[in-house]
Amino acid sequence: MTVENASWLPYRRWKPVQRDRGSMLDLTTTRLTLRPVRIEDFDDLAALWADVRFTRPIAGRGPLTTEEVWFRLLRDLGHWQALGQGNWSIRLKDTGAYVGSVGVLDYRRACTPPMDAPELGWGVAPMFQGQGLAREALDAALGWCDRVLKAPRTVCMIDPPNAPSLKLAERTGFRPYADGTYQDKAVILLERWAGEAQGVVAGGSISSSPNVERIVKIAC
Repeated sequence: MTVENASWLPYRRWKPVQRDRGSMLDLTTTRLTLRPVRIEDFDDLAALWADVRFTRPIAGRGPLTTEEVWFRLLRDLGHWQALGQGNWSIRLKDTGAYVGSVGVLDYRRACTPPMDAPELGWGVAPMFQGQGLAREALDAALGWCDRVLKAPRTVCMIDPPNAPSLKLAERTGFRPYADGTYQDKAVILLERWAGEAQGVVAGGSISSSPNVERIVKIAC
């Protein structure tokens, strides 16, 4: 039994597309390249996760140790190998500077209610925030979901309180669908149906959500 036809995968409720390693090629946007994580990314990841300005909003804690970052990297390398999807490293196209990561994930999170579709997660280094780079990377990852993964629906998990991430999530087509808990903390679960990101871009406006004040940063 291959991963592509494994019935136990929690969100494989449609007929998956057979994919080969060609679907793991780098993604390119106007300003960015997105490349599946590599061992060579470790130093950049360690520097990013040592910055409390990054870890506090995303993980709700102080800096990660290099040991913790190493295990995160090994997890993400295995995620691509086992499932054919995972975290991309985001870099500036012109300089190669490390910006952050964006991913299509199956972390089997023990959250309530369970996450039942591919999860999107992202994080951008503080020095690159406010420049539209997270939006650019997330649009690329969602486009990959639509074209390659052919997932009819994607989800993300957000925990209070980071308003800029709410705006980003909604601008790319996500809408709240449930209040939940994860690791004994309140979270908001959001969903996006295939193609909605393109519709949001074309439409140029987003309706207000009743959860606007509560939604924050996508956990990753």
